[in-house]
Parts: sequence; C-alpha cells; structure tokens
Amino acid sequence: MAVEPGDPARYTLRAGDDRLPLGPLLGEPLRLAWSGAIACTNCGRATRKSFGQGHCYPCFKRLARCDTCIMKPELCHYFQGTCREPEWGESHCFQPHIVYLANASGLKVGITRATQVPTRWLDQGAIQALPILEVDSRQQSGFVEMLFKEEVSDRTNWRAMLKGETPELDLPGERDRLLERLAPGLAELRERFGADAIRELDASPRSFTYPVLEYPTKVASHNFDKRAEVAGRLMGIKGQYLMLDSGVINLRKFTGYEVAVSHGES
Repeated sequence: MAVEPGDPARYTLRAGDDRLPLGPLLGEPLRLAWSGAIACTNCGRATRKSFGQGHCYPCFKRLARCDTCIMKPELCHYFQGTCREPEWGESHCFQPHIVYLANASGLKVGITRATQVPTRWLDQGAIQALPILEVDSRQQSGFVEMLFKEEVSDRTNWRAMLKGETPELDLPGERDRLLERLAPGLAELRERFGADAIRELDASPRSFTYPVLEYPTKVASHNFDKRAEVAGRLMGIKGQYLMLDSGVINLRKFTGYEVAVSHGES
C-alpha cells in the first residue's frame, strides 16, 4: 500500500498497474484472492516462495537491499570491500538518516532515510513521532540506534498498535531524558565519526490519525500462505494492515503475490 499524510492518512492499494483508493471503501465488503503465483519484485521471475518481502532466492542473496546490514546497519561492510552492490550502497546508505522516537504501541526508537519522513512513521502505524538526531550515513544511524536500545525498544507490538488503545506520550520529554542519559555514548560516537556527524534536531512532534471505523478487540491475522482468499468488511487501515471484520492482514508481507481485488456488495 502507498500512504500519504492527511487527517486521516490516505491509503492507496497498488495491484500491478492499478491503483485503488481505500478510504472511500471503509465499511464496504472487500475480497482479496491470491492466484497462487508469486513474482520477484526485482527481476520478475516466478518463485514458489517470497524472500525478503517480494524477492526470489537468487535476488535475495545478490541484492544489497536484502543483506543483513539493512536490518542491522551497524554491520555495514562497505569499507571492507564486500558490499553486494557498492553503487546502490553509496546512493542509499551514504546519505542523511534520521534517528527518531515514535509511539505506535509505546515508546520506540527507529531510523530512516531523511527522504522517508513521514512515510516511515505512517507505515509503522505511529500516532506520534519526533526526529531527534540526524547522521551522515546508515551505518552511523545503526550505532546510534544500538545506543538508544539500551534504554528503549526498537520494536512495535503490532497487535497493540491495531487495537488503537495506545496513549499519547510526551516525546520531547522522552527525548531530553534519553539524550541526557546517553550523552557519554553519543560523545564517543562523535569522537569516532566527527563532531558534526551526529547532529541534534530541534523538531516538533508530529501526530497522525488513520482511517478506522472500528478497532478490533481481538486481533486475528489472515495469511495467504494458509488460505488463498481473504474477505470481510473493511473497518480500517493502519500501518500496512487492512483491518477487516474477519481479521487483519499485513499486505507488505505478501509483496509480489498475484492478488485479485474486488469490493462492494456482490
């Protein structure tokens, strides 16, 4: 799903070359039927299983975007001369990254390219977010995130996020607390990478709302690999989840799956 900021966020379902705005479908029946086919989003070849959110196995093993260091940037091995795609790494990893605090199911720390703000927060279903630091590269953001993970989680509890019961937090207060507590570790990183490599941001918190008619009281998830058809009345969209009265489904998990979409009363 593509998402744009708004009040509430505006979602569009992408299926091949087709685009379907989802906001107008709230309250309507929605049916998703997987044909059984999966195509690699990089090379287009058919694959029996999706790896790394939409790749065939050869691409999964070859592409830098599927390497371990994408999930753990501190493990970047570009300077060892072993990056899978050095040019891709230079264009994606060696650019400004933001270290942020967000609230989707509680306080968490995260990192994203500066160009992905605020899309990254909407993808996570955050109701609040606050950029706190800017760094020069993805690897540096990974080291900063590791430091913050000593005090705060880097995970979202997706079930809690989908229940819509998360209370708002004082993110500026949490920022100030963490920056003070982690000041020695940040000083060591600045000594390693340069005084200007890790910059504090004077940003205001952002708040987000989502198109939801009714949150589930019990979260049950759909899975195309177990059942090829998902149907129900669309009750909301949050993060990368469709919330149906029959259960929820994380569409990003099934990137590359060939799915037919129909909506409205039959």
